[in-house]
Amino acid sequence: MNANSGKSLAGTAGTTVAIDGPTNILLVEGLTMAKVTDRYLADIAAAAPDGSEINVVGSLKDAAAHAADVEVILGILNRRLLADAPKLRWVHATASGVDMFMFDEFIDSEVVLTGEKGLVGGHLADTGMGLLLALTRQIHTAVKLGPEAWAHRVEMRSKEIELEGLTMGIVGFGGTGRAMARRAVAFGMETIAVDEFPAPAASLPPECGVSEVWPIDRFDDLLAQSDVVAVCCPLTDSTDKLFDTETFAKMRSGSYIVNVTRGEIIDDEPLVAALESGHLAGAALDVVPGEPLPADHRLFSLDNVAMTPHTAGASQLRAPKNVARFVRNLGLATRGEPLEGVVDKQLGY
Repeated sequence: MNANSGKSLAGTAGTTVAIDGPTNILLVEGLTMAKVTDRYLADIAAAAPDGSEINVVGSLKDAAAHAADVEVILGILNRRLLADAPKLRWVHATASGVDMFMFDEFIDSEVVLTGEKGLVGGHLADTGMGLLLALTRQIHTAVKLGPEAWAHRVEMRSKEIELEGLTMGIVGFGGTGRAMARRAVAFGMETIAVDEFPAPAASLPPECGVSEVWPIDRFDDLLAQSDVVAVCCPLTDSTDKLFDTETFAKMRSGSYIVNVTRGEIIDDEPLVAALESGHLAGAALDVVPGEPLPADHRLFSLDNVAMTPHTAGASQLRAPKNVARFVRNLGLATRGEPLEGVVDKQLGY
């Protein structure tokens, strides 16, 4: 999980974007901002300099017509739009995982990237804990069996475990990791964490239960001490297939893994092997590599897997929070002050 090196630092913390006059702003609707409401438009127009042009499109394909003049984008971006947008200076992403933006042309550009960094987490953690409970309390088995579940009642009871007193190890202690920790504590669990940026106890919210955030070189210690490992880190070059055969072998026998961030962080074939052997007691997954999986993938047939189809990112609170941040950032940009939610394009988060 090492940082990349040798690339532009555009977009690092403290970055400003100078907006001192009418600006061409493009709003691109998508999965996490399905509709630009009249309220969003009014708030953005009020924060933008007088005379700014604001356009709304329903897709990246529709954005092409505005590429030549656009200076600021709220939404998403691809190579083609970047290449056709010579005036573009700032993108505010409507995606919490920004790996889709991490192509060389964008990383090496001077275009600043901001987004939901630090805002998301609660809804992802809700799904993560829900899937974990579906496994540990045999809820997923009962749902699958329907009325036949009564015939398996004794067997199901023999497999149920309680979360109280277990240890959750959290890989990546940003917004999602902290939200998972708070929920784990509420269920009586102990919590430990590793992150690229270790932190002492004094800087940590007490409700997360983590005494300190370990540096990433203690990743193996976390695996050895955790009954549940929660994957809460972004997808980068160093986290791609972070969980492979070797990693699973270092996890406690009978432990669980939860992943609600990016599927590619877990290599699926070693995961299946660890689940089939019984080394892992279960996997709670909202994301998987190569999604959607083919219908005959072995993960669908395993009783110790609870999956949802990459739906954890949905929340009635998500788009309003992010648009509000974009509006605040417009105000900060007009004053030449550092923006919120800046993404370090070199690190990828």
